[in-house]
Amino acid sequence: MTGLALTVDPGLPDLRAADRLLHTLAAELALPEGTFGCTHLLREGRPRVAVSLTLPAEGALRDQLATRGYDVTDGLPDTVGRAVLYPGVEALTGTLTVAELLARSAIDRVAVLGAPDGPDPDTRLVTRDHVRPQWRHGELVLSAMPATGGTLVPFEVPDPTPCCADH
Repeated sequence: MTGLALTVDPGLPDLRAADRLLHTLAAELALPEGTFGCTHLLREGRPRVAVSLTLPAEGALRDQLATRGYDVTDGLPDTVGRAVLYPGVEALTGTLTVAELLARSAIDRVAVLGAPDGPDPDTRLVTRDHVRPQWRHGELVLSAMPATGGTLVPFEVPDPTPCCADH
């Protein structure tokens, strides 16, 4: 994608905080159509989550982020970001077929855990209103897993139980 790619590393502790930040930035900055907002796990130094924003064209985003107190660097921290904001994400609610999911969004393909081939386009996918594909080799890929009734669900659950939550 051409345009502008920026990384913000506010030292976030987890993916949920990064998702919230991306949604806040999208609302406050009126990001243009075609924007991708991704999370990135940073392991050097203290492990943390950074966010990146990739816009289809240059703009004033760098200045807007700096005005809000964020340290901004050019480019992406890696090529495997987990997409939270992307074209069509708002249309991925309820239950859709794989074909509908691909037609409505920027997702390039669906990979089913444990299956060598992609799913049939008519396979139903229960989105749980939480669809987080990841960049793999230049493609936006949603990892899914089999669920009841021959359906699929995204691998990432919307409200994960923290490790050791019952202790």
